[in-house]
Amino acid sequence: MYTAINKEIGGVALREEPARLSALRCSDSNGTLSYLFFSEEYVDIQRAKAICAKCTSARDCLQGALERLEPWGVWGGELLEMGRVVAVKKPRGRPPTKSRPVIEIDEVPIPRHLVA
Repeated sequence: MYTAINKEIGGVALREEPARLSALRCSDSNGTLSYLFFSEEYVDIQRAKAICAKCTSARDCLQGALERLEPWGVWGGELLEMGRVVAVKKPRGRPPTKSRPVIEIDEVPIPRHLVA
């Protein structure tokens, strides 16, 4: 997903995918949402999944991550660990004595004038 290049340079034709990064929900041009998609925290992971849930490119994103063998993170609304989709991230350390409550996190809409 880079700028379209279609030039002859030294006899080698370069052609890359058209730029679509600005249209993706996870791309805010500043990288301020990146920590959500690669966090160890349960709440951050759920927020990243909520952002992906409304994205039109989620399927392509997940497929690309699986093809590239991405080691970890939230891709296309799914959590990857060791290059595989996992349902729940196991926290580090000793397991809790009480079960964790189910948390549903609603996405806070970003005002249109703040979106680039």
